[in-house]
Amino acid sequence: MTDSNGSFFGRFSLAVGTFFSILGDRNLAARVRSLREAPGIPAAPTPAAAPQPQPQPVVRTLKEATPDAALQLLGLLQREARFIDFIEEDVVSYSDTDIGAAARLVHDGCRRVLREHFTIRPVRDEAEGSRVTVPDGFDATAIRLTGNVVGKPPFHGSISHRGWRVADVRLPKLAESHDASVIAPAEVEL
Repeated sequence: MTDSNGSFFGRFSLAVGTFFSILGDRNLAARVRSLREAPGIPAAPTPAAAPQPQPQPVVRTLKEATPDAALQLLGLLQREARFIDFIEEDVVSYSDTDIGAAARLVHDGCRRVLREHFTIRPVRDEAEGSRVTVPDGFDATAIRLTGNVVGKPPFHGSISHRGWRVADVRLPKLAESHDASVIAPAEVEL
């Protein structure tokens, strides 16, 4: 869990995810290009072209996420909703009615966990379908532009999803000796 993409598979997973993210996000593609063209980073060979002034790359410090909170959340979802059991179950042989009944129980448990441990609010207050203007300097982590994105802000469009933002987190505190990787202990009936 502490692999910070140093292994081959970690780097491969990062590369594939980044590939698809770049295809879907023009701004991310531009940022990656500027990082690749930064001094000290070898760029892919290109045909000779007139020298262009290099934009100054944005220096971002990446913080390493510890997996404990994610593992704790998985444990809560398993305990209250049997989430992992449901996801790991091969549902091919079950009827849609059986799957629907199980999904209702999982949904109720997951919803209970979210409401107990998080305060979640929409990123945008307008109803989906509403026309909005996205100003210059908008927060690209809170608003993703989709569709025919051309030109410069302000952009005018319709909200297709309001987004979600966590306003408060109330996860239980973990004891120093707690092994968060055990998200559901094995049960032995005596």
